[in-house]
Amino acid sequence: MPNDDGVTDAVLGLWRALSRRDWDAVKTFLSADCIYVDMPVGPALAARGPDDIVKRLKVGLEPLAGYENHDGLLVCNGSDAIYEHSETWRWDSGETAVLPFVSVHKVVDGAVTLWKDYWDFSAIANHAPQSWMEDLANADTSWVFDATGLI
Repeated sequence: MPNDDGVTDAVLGLWRALSRRDWDAVKTFLSADCIYVDMPVGPALAARGPDDIVKRLKVGLEPLAGYENHDGLLVCNGSDAIYEHSETWRWDSGETAVLPFVSVHKVVDGAVTLWKDYWDFSAIANHAPQSWMEDLANADTSWVFDATGLI
């Protein structure tokens, strides 16, 4: 494997920790000022910093009965990485969704400084139980950071 200054290790390490929902481990891969943007909802609802990013991730993932990331294609160009992968989401009520994702990361000094997820929100809306959608609408939003103009 070519030397990519830790980009591959940071990106794959982050996603492996997330797949385990090991929130403390997820934080170790993020820089102190990392910005996370779920692109279907846009930069006005971003999160910044490891603690708030984890709060944001927990909104959707923590209530799930099961969550798994499936490795895919990782392409690195200097500090930038594009990761094509998929996720399986499982709810207690039996619903399951397999979601294709493309994630864009910038890694500096072995830490992710920017994380943008591109995916089809309707894929969740079409599979999630109504209770999950209602919980999402009423979730803690203390993590919200407006990254408009920063990404």
